[in-house]
Amino acid sequence: MSDDVSVEAAGETVGEAKWAALRELETLVPGLDRETVRFQVVSEGERGLLGVGYTPARVIAAAAAEPSVIGEEAPPLSPEAALVQELLDRTIAALDLSARARVDEDDETIRATIVGGDVSVLIGRHGHTLDALQHLATSLVRRSADAPRRVVVDGGGYRQRRASAVDGIARRAAERATATGQRVALEPMSAVERRLVHEALKDDPSVATASEGDEPHRYVVVSPRRIAD
Repeated sequence: MSDDVSVEAAGETVGEAKWAALRELETLVPGLDRETVRFQVVSEGERGLLGVGYTPARVIAAAAAEPSVIGEEAPPLSPEAALVQELLDRTIAALDLSARARVDEDDETIRATIVGGDVSVLIGRHGHTLDALQHLATSLVRRSADAPRRVVVDGGGYRQRRASAVDGIARRAAERATATGQRVALEPMSAVERRLVHEALKDDPSVATASEGDEPHRYVVVSPRRIAD
């Protein structure tokens, strides 16, 4: 029996959102048959007044991931990657979830991808459970390797979806700060997401960004340049 792998993606048009979702599915399901992909349009998007600002189109794409796709015919894992695989396998088994973990690696990164019907349980609210698993996996790798690599744990394409959402939040905040001349404080975010905001707006000459507050409630403030300077 197969599990469905689903991803949500955004774009300026429905077509662009479908293309982004398809590309993400292809990274999660090797050998994906594009003809079998099912799309659900969540939002068709909307252009802003006079072309300023927009609400992106969003779609959900789903495809079947056969059991043979995940975990079979893969090259042997390094000891560090095997630790990550064991951690995720044991977590999934302990929680009795319908999910699978697949670990790939290169010289710089160990990347784990979790798919299956219960993947949302391992993502958690705002990705907190996924972040905790990634933190634990990173700690295991650092303890066992002389030259530890970066570890990324993803579930159902959540990290790419969240990165797209954070990018949109950052750009809308920049538009608001520029239009009102006021500082815009964003919701508290993880260090990873705060870096995404800074990166998204670093080349925008109209605004500046700064992190404020204390963990775990640290957040980014987007300020118009005339105030920031």
